[in-house]
Amino acid sequence: MTAALALAARGLGRVCPNPAVGCVIAHDDRVVGRGWTQAGGRPHAETEAIGRAGQACRGATAYVTLEPCSHHGKTAPCADALIAAGIARAVVAVVDPDLRVSGSGLDRLRAAGVVVELGLMAQAAEEINAGFFSRLARGRPLVTLKVATTLDGRIATQNGSSRWITGEAARRRAHLLRSQHDAVMVGADTTIYDDPELTCRLAGLDSFSPVRIVADTHLRTPLTHKVVATAKAQPTWFVTLERTNADRKRAYRRAGVDLIEVDADPVGRPDLGAALLEIGRRGITRLLVEGGGGLAAVLVAANAVDRLAWFRAGKVAGGDGRAAILPLGIRTVAAMPLFRRLGAVDMAGDVLETYAIQP
Repeated sequence: MTAALALAARGLGRVCPNPAVGCVIAHDDRVVGRGWTQAGGRPHAETEAIGRAGQACRGATAYVTLEPCSHHGKTAPCADALIAAGIARAVVAVVDPDLRVSGSGLDRLRAAGVVVELGLMAQAAEEINAGFFSRLARGRPLVTLKVATTLDGRIATQNGSSRWITGEAARRRAHLLRSQHDAVMVGADTTIYDDPELTCRLAGLDSFSPVRIVADTHLRTPLTHKVVATAKAQPTWFVTLERTNADRKRAYRRAGVDLIEVDADPVGRPDLGAALLEIGRRGITRLLVEGGGGLAAVLVAANAVDRLAWFRAGKVAGGDGRAAILPLGIRTVAAMPLFRRLGAVDMAGDVLETYAIQP
């Protein structure tokens, strides 16, 4: 199952709106087939593994990170494929919460005489597909806020200088994060002042750049900036207000930008809660937010941040540096959002800490 989970992780950022699944088929303590969900969500992991194992499937055990599907979509049910291949035993990490499956895949296997064992390494399997589960349960993607700060939580000096707070290893890891998410989101100030490409620029992974999303209330980003100028080559969505100037919206659409138009929140910005629901409706399961302190504060205040990827450098900027998260108006310690640390990785002197929101 450990190997199957590693295979499943290969699909992160590549398979939305489908889950990322891994499958290992073993016979007499020998691995005879491996598979993972392919780009675009199909073929599925089980059929990939079966194809590699061939006749060695008969009497074998399939280790699958998510319940095999039991419904007909663009592909036939994976549960049926496992049965037809002659699998004798299926070890499944977690049940698929999709109502079209939700236990029926396991029932189909049992009815065919396949021995089913459920729950092995379930927590790890749930974490890999937390985005898929979030979209099904809440209608919105899993939101990971990524920040790179000094030890005192600053993303730039008082005059805005920020290149580079973290080192090369940390910046490469940030690009890897982009490749593992379906979309990356920033605010208008970031696009205007930094003019980022928001692509994955790691050798061999450039084709796995995520959908680019910019929260831009009045479409202030210049049409000549990279994220707009390259919109016909790389999927790009701008979240804006329905009442934004019509000529401005037409210009963006001509440039290839897809607009997500929503109502205003109480202070006149786009309602990001509504935007996240629309982003989820479009199939995005994992959203990486790289915006500045303003966008981070709006999402944290709305309880819309599920994970933190916090890069920390051994530097101090001081109280006049720019904060990673702008004021939240929190008055008591008890009111602070609480995150549980998942792990920490040394990045050649910098540290990457990952956290999950505490329910």
